[in-house]
Amino acid sequence: MNITKLNRRLEKHFGGAVSAQLDEDRILLSGHLATWAEVIEACSMAATKYSRIHVVNDIRCDEVGEQPMRCPSLRDSALEGQHPDVLIIGGGISGASIARELSKWNLDILLVEKEADLALQASGRNDGEVHPGIDLSTGSLKHHYIRRGNEHMETVCRELGVPFHRVGQYVCFEKASLKPMIAMYCRIRKNRDGISDTELISGEELSRREPNLHFAFAISNPSSGCVCPYGLTIAYAENAVQNGARVSLNTAVLGMELKDGNIYSVTTNRGTLYPALVINAAGVFAEDIAAMADDRFFSIHPRRGTNSILDKKAGAYMHAIASIKEVTRNTMHSKGGGILHTVDDNLLVGPDAVETWEKENTETHRESIDTVFRKQTRTMQKLSRGDIITYFTGVRAPTFEEDFIIEMGRKTGNILHCAGIQSPGLTTAPVVALDIEKMAVEYLSRSRQVTPNEQYDPIRPAPPVLREMSDEERAAFIRQNPDYGVIVCRCEEISRGEILDALRSPICVPTVDGVKKRVRPGMGRCQGGFCSPLVTQMIAEFLGVPPEEVRKSSEEAVITYGKTK
Repeated sequence: MNITKLNRRLEKHFGGAVSAQLDEDRILLSGHLATWAEVIEACSMAATKYSRIHVVNDIRCDEVGEQPMRCPSLRDSALEGQHPDVLIIGGGISGASIARELSKWNLDILLVEKEADLALQASGRNDGEVHPGIDLSTGSLKHHYIRRGNEHMETVCRELGVPFHRVGQYVCFEKASLKPMIAMYCRIRKNRDGISDTELISGEELSRREPNLHFAFAISNPSSGCVCPYGLTIAYAENAVQNGARVSLNTAVLGMELKDGNIYSVTTNRGTLYPALVINAAGVFAEDIAAMADDRFFSIHPRRGTNSILDKKAGAYMHAIASIKEVTRNTMHSKGGGILHTVDDNLLVGPDAVETWEKENTETHRESIDTVFRKQTRTMQKLSRGDIITYFTGVRAPTFEEDFIIEMGRKTGNILHCAGIQSPGLTTAPVVALDIEKMAVEYLSRSRQVTPNEQYDPIRPAPPVLREMSDEERAAFIRQNPDYGVIVCRCEEISRGEILDALRSPICVPTVDGVKKRVRPGMGRCQGGFCSPLVTQMIAEFLGVPPEEVRKSSEEAVITYGKTK
């Protein structure tokens, strides 16, 4: 990067309000701008896609207010004085998959997550697509991991008892005149870039496969699939716990003490820890963790994405993943997401992509839904806002270089970063975790003997799902346990027995949303209107507490305050 040339560009665009300097292996931007959009523009101007020389944003911005990290109210000394071999910060798909792979070894592994459950942020707020890699360029870590991750997903889901469907993806085009150019693009992706399942199909063939999609032609990638993102995250963490790892929820990292170029201690709301190795898988807070460790060589710029979930009757309209694509200036634009048939037979529509400085603001805005539906009704005219049963927004954690960071600390010796993880982070997580496992074991082996865990079992038995069973299978389960014959959630056909299974799972989260994420009561058309009071009562009975002590999602999410009669 030519810093002199960059500063001339910044001077021209921002009139001297921003300047850049090359500081070791990072480009440090400082100055003062009025809007967050200007900050993004300046940092993007300084960034080189996929570069290992990262942009660090120190620009002050008038639009950006104070945004202290939300912390749990819990304060105790449950972790005080502990010396884990590995401290994993972050309970998303990255942290959970790393914990599971490291549990193959005789190590004291502790995963801490500041939220009341796993996968409450980006890992539980995405569309669950397992990407084929058609849109990724060579030279990036994303491209390096994508095909192996896609291929490995089937194995890991089978081991963890998580549904995975290879539904296929269609990138659809309206103009037949684009076909020669897109055909060349497909040949390059297939033959040079290793996306081997790429093929161009006619509009007639597309309509034969998906009768509600009508286009001139489409790119087909049959290897694309879908998985429940929070279900996979929870399964990974449960298998890690089954193999000896520990998970501490409601546990926020508040600070670090360094000695001799290494992290000596980590302060949390539940005590001070003394880890041998820290793995930074903190999502939008990965930059903050790096700063605590005096190893801040990258910046995260949060990006919001909103999805809508449609009623299961809309699931019959399409059984794959599809989106219309527009080509301008030789660039295929995808803002506005796509349409995905989920593993639970809903249709999911979205997401969009909106830059934001707010790391934890997951409000859903009307304009996001409108933007996505305007585009995706061109993909499939049968889409209707009237079929929406719920919507959600997640905040992704990209770097300005738009690539992953998978490496040991540059200044601090005992931190391993798994940062900048955005799409296709779900797809790549299984193989990224394998590489981080190797890196962690190699680091720890320098100072101690690390031996295999002979009791390691990769199999997490899938919980019974009665709605997917035959009448004979269901009757057999009910004979063994009558609780499976008591339906609590009518929309999703969830029984009392399945809810009790969730409460007895290796990582019990006794909240209404915790149960909902594990076995789906409240996920149907009525969104918990009928079953939520019953689930609340069941949790109260399980814990032996009055219903007003049961929470929806966290300690602050009160459901009831007491009896009225």
